[in-house]
Order: sequence, then C-alpha cells, then structure tokens
Amino acid sequence: MQLPAAVEAWTGFDTRLMAVTAIGIALIVVLITKFKLHPFLALILGSAFVGLAAGVDPALVIKNFEDGVGGVLKEVGLLIALGAMLGKLLADSGGANRVVDTLLAKAMGSTAAGTRAGTKAGTKIVWSITLVAVIIGLPMFFEIGLVLLLPVIVLVTQRSKMPLMRIAIPALAGLSVLHGLVPPHPGPLIAISAVKAELGTTLALGLLVAVPTVIICGPLFSRLAATWVPVGAPAVAGGIDTQHGADMEGVKRQPSFLVTLLTIIFPVVLMLLKAIVDIIWPDAATAPWIRTFFDFVGQPLVAMTLAVLLAIFTFGYAVGFTGNKITAKIGASLGPIAGIMLIVGAGGGFKQTLIGAGVGDSVKKWAEGTNMSVLLLGFIVAVALRLATGSATVATVTAAGIVAPLASSLTPTHAALLALAIGAGSLFLSHVNDAGFWLVKELFGLTVGQTFKTWSVMETLISVVSFGFIMLLSLII
Repeated sequence: MQLPAAVEAWTGFDTRLMAVTAIGIALIVVLITKFKLHPFLALILGSAFVGLAAGVDPALVIKNFEDGVGGVLKEVGLLIALGAMLGKLLADSGGANRVVDTLLAKAMGSTAAGTRAGTKAGTKIVWSITLVAVIIGLPMFFEIGLVLLLPVIVLVTQRSKMPLMRIAIPALAGLSVLHGLVPPHPGPLIAISAVKAELGTTLALGLLVAVPTVIICGPLFSRLAATWVPVGAPAVAGGIDTQHGADMEGVKRQPSFLVTLLTIIFPVVLMLLKAIVDIIWPDAATAPWIRTFFDFVGQPLVAMTLAVLLAIFTFGYAVGFTGNKITAKIGASLGPIAGIMLIVGAGGGFKQTLIGAGVGDSVKKWAEGTNMSVLLLGFIVAVALRLATGSATVATVTAAGIVAPLASSLTPTHAALLALAIGAGSLFLSHVNDAGFWLVKELFGLTVGQTFKTWSVMETLISVVSFGFIMLLSLII
C-alpha cells in the first residue's frame, strides 16, 4: 500500500512571502493613487520589489516579469488589437448605431410618458444588455466579449443618458460568470478534467448557477455600483472617440441590423461550433478532418482575425469606404490602445513575478494542511490563489490538483459541483495583480479606486453568490 506524501510544514519563509506580496500590492496602489505614477511603471516597480524582497535572483526577477508580459500579450494583447479594429469599423460604419437604435427603440419609446415610464425603459435596456452579454459570453473569452461589446455599451450609455455602471456592470457580469463557470471556457474544462467530472452534468449545473448569479451581480448590483461611481461614458473607450462621435465620413449606406448582428456574432458562432464539435466527437480520430477544421477556426485568435476580415467587407467596402480609408481606420484603432496593452501586459508580469517567487506554492502548502469539506476546500484554495497570484487559471489548476484525490469518492453530481466551486473561487476579488483589472479600468476610463468599487466588488460578489448557489445545490441533489 502506497502511503500519502507528507504535507510540507508552513515555514517562516512562507509568512515572509505573504507579507511581501501584501506590501507589493499596497505599493502599486499607493504609487498610482497618491503619487499619480503611470500604472505601467507602478507595476514594474511593484514586481521588482516583490521579486527582490522574496529573495529571487535579480536575473530571474526580470525573466519572470518578461515572461508574464509576453504570456498575456501573446493572448489577450492580440485579441485586444483585433477587437479594437473590429470595434472601430463597427462604430465608424454606423453599425454600432444600428444595433443601439434597434436595442433602444422599444424601450426608449416609452420615456416620454413620464418618470415612471422612463425608469421602466431604463430597466428594459439593462436587461437587454445583460441578455446580449450572456449570449456573447457563452462561447467567447471574457476579453474578446468585452472589446466586442464596448462600442455598444458606450453608445447605449450616451443615448439613454444612464450612468455608465448601469450598463457596464450587467455586461461585465454576464461575460465574467459564463467565463468562470460554464464550459467550454478553459477554466471550467480544466477543473472538470482534474476532478473527473462529467462535462454534460457540469454544463447543466453551471448554467443553473450562472443565471441567478448574473441577475444578482449584474442588473441588481449595477444600481448600487452606479451610486458609488456615478460616471458617464468615457471620452475615449478602446480607441473609439465617444466624445465627438464616430467618424462616418465616406459612409454612403449604413449596414443593416441583420448584417451588423451577423458580423458581431460571427466569431461567437465559430467558437461555439468548435465546442459543439469537441463534444460530439471527443475522440479526434473518429472525425479527424472535421475536428481539425473546427479546432482551427474556433481558436479565439483565428476567429477574431476572420471576423475582422469579414468586417472589412460588411463595415468597409459595403458601406462605401475605399481600401485606403479602411486601412487608415484600422491603423487609427491601434494607437489609442497601445497604453492599454502595455498596462495589461505589466499586470501579467506582476502576476508571473508572484508565481515565480513561490506564492502559489505557499498557498498550496497551507491548503494541504487543512481539514474541511471538499467543496469548501476547493473554493477557499482557489480564492487564496486568486488573491495571491491574480490568475484565475493558476487558481483553477492548482486548486483542482489539490482536491482531485478527494474527488474520487464523490458522486458525479457532486464532482461537477466541486469543479464549479473551484471556478467560483477563481473569480474572487480581481485586483492589481490581475490583467483583467487593468483592462476594465483603462477601457472604461476609471480610476483605481473606482475600479475597486465596481469591477472588484462585482467579481467578489459573483464568487460568493455563485458558491452559495453551489452549496445550496449540494444539499438538494
């Protein structure tokens, strides 16, 4: 009989590492808020402090940061750039206006009837945005969904005269909840594989948890978030000048609503088809050509590239733009997002600095010494790793690895709930070591404090509320 491996004891180094991490995070916040240092430089200095104070070799501190920046930019950075191109063409062709006009037509038609009717119209708008975000977020990565929806969120905010957070929070909640809890997103798939849960069961239970979580953390929480941060649409959002409106010079005919909608959801459909094909033919050998084709076109980078190429025709040539005009617009979309990409990359660098210093290992060591419910353990470990490293993926992989041996005795239903509990914990309190925090901050033109009050609180709420529903289901089924 093989004996279980001995659990490593917590040491003074682990305590020191946690203290250094906390000080490093506080340093970044103070440099940005009090000394008004650019976030990119603040993240570099914070990373250097944590790495050196943790005793990491200086050369390795630099390498860890560079690897983190590269890891984020090769994925999220490319998608932000492609999303900015698509968003610019969507806005300047009049396509975004077309979507917003259709979305607001029925709801805004009743605003003239008085305050009560106007409030009802505003509620319809919020729920419409939530539904759109859930549909977009079902197969699509959070970052892609956000850059796709950004022009619509901003224009709806302007046209409806509602606070930005009333529109942005429901959209963010819909995208985030689906990304963290529902397959075929990578986090849930990692957890499902590690704890040997059934994909179909986890998908069904994930949707059952996701729907009420989105309602509570999206439309309902947005009322509170709008009072905490009462701001309007930013002057520039993701490279789109919202203050002076879209540059529609050269537009001879605006794209129809159907053409606009099909172009927007084109990458969504490709990713969804990939997920469906993977479920129907889990063994690639049974349908090699089909799997190879859809696995390729359903990759986020490929899907978004194809979507931009489609937009060149539907939002470019078809509306009357010349080739030079289209090229100029695509080029103009990249300049304003350069700073965003650097800040998001630096956030990834700080995350990798923490991982390289051993923060994740210390959290794992603590977790292995605890004795608690498997669902609660999976959630808490994921929360601790999310707080320490800023990476939902690291939190999911490590937490799933820790609790996987305990999952063998669970029923298929409870194994699925364990995968969801890990996913819920991985969403907890996004802050300065998370690239997503900086993406939301920069795209919506918020301060660090405003981002904490809205995005960070929303993510924490999503984590806690979804885990509450997961525990409730564990008592019922």
